[in-house]
Amino acid sequence: MTHYLRYFLMMVLFLSSQAQAEVQTRTIEYQQGDAVLEGFLAFDSEGTPKKPGVLIVHEWTGLGTHAKNRAVQLAKLGYVAFAADIYGKGIRPANPKDAAATAGIYKNNRSLMRERVKAALTELRLQQGVDTTRIAAIGYCFGGTTVLELARSGADVKGIVSFHGGLDTPNLQEAKNIRAKVLVLHGADDPRVPPEQVKVFEDEMRNAEVDWQLVKYSKAVHSFTNPDAGNDNSRGAAYNAVADRRSWVEMNSFFKEIFQP
Repeated sequence: MTHYLRYFLMMVLFLSSQAQAEVQTRTIEYQQGDAVLEGFLAFDSEGTPKKPGVLIVHEWTGLGTHAKNRAVQLAKLGYVAFAADIYGKGIRPANPKDAAATAGIYKNNRSLMRERVKAALTELRLQQGVDTTRIAAIGYCFGGTTVLELARSGADVKGIVSFHGGLDTPNLQEAKNIRAKVLVLHGADDPRVPPEQVKVFEDEMRNAEVDWQLVKYSKAVHSFTNPDAGNDNSRGAAYNAVADRRSWVEMNSFFKEIFQP
């Protein structure tokens, strides 16, 4: 067999294996105390044996399509992604009133919120193929609030990314516990996270000497990454394709920085 033929066959095999590589997903049941939780894992078994892990926390409607789609997108980029379930198995509010009530349980009990997200982080660390030294957590709306609380708890993660998340906390002094780099991606016209709340957050991060960034997107309100939010900014929550794309690029750049070997 000639050198060129051998090279050609090797390339065919390589490309064939690449074409067959697909993102795999599975539902994972886990627990926090007596609560049964049901998360969603996405990964690509090809490539490096150990990949960075990304924890994803859902919006106020609970774990659904949006967070699961993000998990698949992250898996395609080479991460092991785990979409957490903060509310519990089968608890998926179907309307804004119920979503507000369910989210309120955790917003009013930050200790419980932290325990639920820590349980998900532990589950991610247990997954085969995760490089436990390179983990980040991202969250959307309610999930943004949750991952920031994870950071304030002193969790050992490389980075935290909040997409249009609430920035408030009853524990301002606990920012001193933050070990991760923090990236906040915020709608400049978001009425649900007003400038006063943003200012308090900036002072909190500054006073605690956290490595943090805040990026604001013009003409963007709450839920700007979710196509199901509609396109009417006057409602306070709406999809914004430009802000969605730009914030995803910003997150990827952030990951490249924090996950450097």
